[in-house]
Amino acid sequence: MDKSALVRSIVAKLEAELALQTEAALGSKDEATNEESRAEDKYDMRSQSAAYLAAGQARLASEIAASIAAWRLLPLRAFGPGEAVAAGALVILEAKGGVAAYLFGPQSGGLEATDGNSSATVVTGASPLGRQLLGRRLGETVYIAGRQGPVAHRVASIE
Repeated sequence: MDKSALVRSIVAKLEAELALQTEAALGSKDEATNEESRAEDKYDMRSQSAAYLAAGQARLASEIAASIAAWRLLPLRAFGPGEAVAAGALVILEAKGGVAAYLFGPQSGGLEATDGNSSATVVTGASPLGRQLLGRRLGETVYIAGRQGPVAHRVASIE
């Protein structure tokens, strides 16, 4: 898998989400400040509710922008045979004949990234799987919750 293409995919998805949140925040701000939203009596909370919504959407847009910056600064290096999982690692896990790919990143856990041919799920150190993966080496085992209890997954590759 091409880690650079995966990161470009992540940044593109985040930029699209940022544009959407920014547009929503501006719309909510307009609604909050619009003359038609002015309170008709002391119990009318339309404009105040719109202002709270706009503030929340602006905060989310700011978090997405920080995530984009973190991904752009992430060093993508090749991991050697004996190296442990760290930020920027592409980890392939095997279990019961199946494989799953995870890109260890700074933020945006759970996001699905693709390089055109293959896909990987973003995992961060804040997630249960990320905490297990951090520092693991080739051949070691992590456990992922399954329907019948934890399922052992072997670290098959660290790129």
